[in-house]
Amino acid sequence: MNFAALQSIVASDSRSRGAPALCRPEFLRGALRLLTESSRIVIITGFYVQDAGAPETDGPPGAVVLGRALERAGKSAVLLTDGLNYDALAACSRSVGGPAAVRADSPGEVDKAAAGGAEFGEAEAGGALLVFIERPGHAADGRYYHMRGRDISAVAAPLDRAADSALARGVPVLGVGDGGNEAGMGALYEGLAEKMPGYACCLSRVPATVCLPADVSNWGAYALAALLSASGRRWLGLGDGEEAAMLEALLRAGAVDGTSGTPAMSVDGVSLSELNEKNIQIKNWYLENFRV
Repeated sequence: MNFAALQSIVASDSRSRGAPALCRPEFLRGALRLLTESSRIVIITGFYVQDAGAPETDGPPGAVVLGRALERAGKSAVLLTDGLNYDALAACSRSVGGPAAVRADSPGEVDKAAAGGAEFGEAEAGGALLVFIERPGHAADGRYYHMRGRDISAVAAPLDRAADSALARGVPVLGVGDGGNEAGMGALYEGLAEKMPGYACCLSRVPATVCLPADVSNWGAYALAALLSASGRRWLGLGDGEEAAMLEALLRAGAVDGTSGTPAMSVDGVSLSELNEKNIQIKNWYLENFRV
């Protein structure tokens, strides 16, 4: 499996954000191992744009597509987010027949989801995996920041704190992000701080077993769905028109592009046509590696 070729598609740092430049093929390999070895995957997403008073369009589509791919591969997947992001995530998932979305406003609720609804204990840890996709991660001071350094703690429920309790109980954590301030990106803190010294105090310190920095967080999740597809020799990722369907559902639920803060058919300033082109490249990677 050509991990390097897939990395070049989704994590080339083409947008000069810094974090994707730290991505390595072995991160994709490690992420696939975690996904294939797990039977119950809890995917946490949702990044609220405080200035716009709305959820953003990056994160939910990736969570939905990855969760659906996992279900199609015979695994249990649940999508979690806080109350501010719940309606957008639920609408996004419904638009393409994705997994159920569940509201969680505390790390304890994430723990219970990972434990299959029970109180989290050693007996329930086996087979579970936490996946954070474009979810705020606290900085060294315990606060949350957006990419321009503003404190957004007032709109960031501390779901990222579940990473520490999961790791302490032997449950692995996979983090997907694109800026360095997301849950799981603490695994790359030293490299990120060197690349972005002026932003170091805002960088996430939330750890992860495997961290996957991508040019756009959704693309990192789409790449994971492609890896699962290649592993199972059956396409499990995005279908024709589904990117547009998810964005339309998100906009109807009040979401905005996280870069512009406006309701647009785009993600982080990337237009729908560009998104579709990227999705074609990801599927072509699958076809070139494992033709069916």
